[in-house]
Amino acid sequence: MTEEEGDSHDHVVPGSEEELGTADVRGYDFRGEFDFEAMLDSYATTGFQATQLAEAVDIATQMREADATVYLTFTSNIVSSGLRETVAYLVREGYVDVLITTSGSLTEDVIKTAKPFKMGEWDADEAELRERGINRLGNIFVPSDRYVWLEEYLYDFFDDFFADEKVRTPTAFARELGATLDDEDSVLKQAADNDVPVFCPALTDAEVGNFLYYYRQGYDSEVGIEILDDYDSLIENGLLADTTGLIAVGGGVPKHHAIMTNLFRGGADYAVYISTGMEGDGSLSGAPPNEAVSWGKIKAEDRNYTQVEAEATLVFPMLVAGAFTETE
Repeated sequence: MTEEEGDSHDHVVPGSEEELGTADVRGYDFRGEFDFEAMLDSYATTGFQATQLAEAVDIATQMREADATVYLTFTSNIVSSGLRETVAYLVREGYVDVLITTSGSLTEDVIKTAKPFKMGEWDADEAELRERGINRLGNIFVPSDRYVWLEEYLYDFFDDFFADEKVRTPTAFARELGATLDDEDSVLKQAADNDVPVFCPALTDAEVGNFLYYYRQGYDSEVGIEILDDYDSLIENGLLADTTGLIAVGGGVPKHHAIMTNLFRGGADYAVYISTGMEGDGSLSGAPPNEAVSWGKIKAEDRNYTQVEAEATLVFPMLVAGAFTETE
């Protein structure tokens, strides 16, 4: 081999003398009887987002063992999907202490107590769906009669809700609305039954807002929603908590409300993000947890936060299975 060929070979195959002390990359062995728990454990050495999910399970387990006050934040598409039942389970079993979500979560949770959403398809004729009175959420179809029913239900609720107090908070709205529901898979019902507050800072940003507008215009011009009292409560309860943990499913206002209010106590002790948002555009939804560390919203400690870059319906049930279910 000439000197030039030797140099070229070193460029292509430089070699190394260091022996890494980290675990071997190895996935689940499907030979023999299938073991779901073992498969989930194998994610730690599978690599890529499987390993991030294994880390998320570990951090969520640490939250439980530390008896942390757990904040679960999620956007309305979580309730649109079959993850509604997963959230209701976490509330029912006492695994979460605070919910922060968007207005669509509330409206869709109420609708599903009486009328289901239906499976559809991604590739649909949108104009035809509009003529048929069908709304599309990804590959989920929601007939418009659901919202007709919801308007009647909420109008009856508004009469009672505003009877004695004209200005109410979103948490009071969620609690009293949940108390009217009769569905064990309802997030609002489980929250009301188990005294878990549901914060919804942007309560008007869905059908609730539309119907509140019509109700105030047509029935009672004095009614209103006040959000600052809820913000005070969220901050003060965080200050009283010995330890806090955040599980943020998606981004937006719910995620930021959780990390922002934890800033007042010096940051959250644990955080798990599940997100498909990209960091490059500087948006809050795409911001990873280490960015929140720079703001003081998450404490800077070893292995106290992680992010799973994946779509929630794929991985959130696995996180719950790994950290919030009891195995024999």
